Amino acid sequence: MHEQPHLLIAWLEQAGLARALAVPLTYGFIICTVFLIALLATWLVRRFLISSLTKAIRSNRLTWDDVLTDYHFFTRLSWFVPVLIFYIAQDILLPPDSPWLELIPRLIFCGFILAGVRVLSALLKATNSIYRSRHLQTGKTIRGYIDAIRIIVYLLGAILMISTLSGHSPLGLLSVMGGLTALVMLIFRDTILGFIGAIQLTTNDMIRVGDWIEMESHGADGDVIEVSIHSVRVRNWNKTITTIPTYALIANPFKNWRGMTESGGRRIKRALYIDMTSIRFLTEEELDELGKIRILQKYLRSKREEISKYNRARGAETSEAINGRCQTNVGLYRAYITAWLQENPKIHDKMTFLIRQLEPGDTGLPLEIYVFSNDQVWANYEALQADIFDHLIAILPYFHLRIFQQPSGHDFKALSQTQQDLGT
Repeated sequence: MHEQPHLLIAWLEQAGLARALAVPLTYGFIICTVFLIALLATWLVRRFLISSLTKAIRSNRLTWDDVLTDYHFFTRLSWFVPVLIFYIAQDILLPPDSPWLELIPRLIFCGFILAGVRVLSALLKATNSIYRSRHLQTGKTIRGYIDAIRIIVYLLGAILMISTLSGHSPLGLLSVMGGLTALVMLIFRDTILGFIGAIQLTTNDMIRVGDWIEMESHGADGDVIEVSIHSVRVRNWNKTITTIPTYALIANPFKNWRGMTESGGRRIKRALYIDMTSIRFLTEEELDELGKIRILQKYLRSKREEISKYNRARGAETSEAINGRCQTNVGLYRAYITAWLQENPKIHDKMTFLIRQLEPGDTGLPLEIYVFSNDQVWANYEALQADIFDHLIAILPYFHLRIFQQPSGHDFKALSQTQQDLGT
């Protein structure tokens, strides 16, 4: 292998060049030549082989192999070409008596390690992308595991390179790092906590890409767009992006709305506050008038028969409402709400359906509607909720009921005008 450098040195000496200058000039020329050959070989591989391979991959029906080209897997694989050329030519790069001769194989081996780490990193990224595309509907992700494996690959690559350059065993370096556990824990604290958090989140299926989460402590309220070993990114409803440390989702409470999404319904839980001074018994004439409302007709017939039978059985004198059972306006209003919502096709008929009274307070009698919408889209859900309460508030006067609200400027003005009228 060394015959050709010797011949070139001898030729330069015959040409009148001193040996002290001929030797470095010869080996400098060899190194530049090998470098140019490596550069040319790499360009040719990328220009023709990888370019043709990329076109073939893009034109076939498969989709998973396109991801490999997106993450430059084959381009990174081509880095083995120049390293291999230097490996073949390593014996002619330096003189046999050079003190740097032992360093050349080590540097070449480090080149193989570095190229291998980059290829594995691209392969892992592509694996994560392929998995994510195939589980797009479920939102499942292995990003945390992939990031953890990439860190391990980089760490092992760094250890092997240091071991190769220093000439020490990798096990010795690992034992030294084991002795520096406290320092390693301090330096890589966030990474270690993130790794643990990512594994717990993924293993327990606590969060997926596409989930709607709320986390007040970090100001997050929106869809998860990325889950990695270090952070979880959330696109809030106001289009801002909140970045949450992965471990914070284990250490702090957050709300995941996925259960609502998977259930097929979205809860409507809101109360009307009825002015208690407007609650009273209804007369027969008023019941007759309300009987003209179609959805109340069946209920009123059934209820009137039930109440009449009850009063007759006990000989109740119903000339005074307090002596027997009578219908109240708020009770009939509650029956109307029930019948009206049951006819609404946008209300989920397989989930909880309650129209209930809550504890009376200083703001009146809360009449709570607790039902589920079968449309989970935010805008549609809010529109449905608004339509329901628009109607229920507007229909209140038919039942001789009033909504409770704090006195407004209009109320005080009307009161003042009444006092003035009385004074005149």
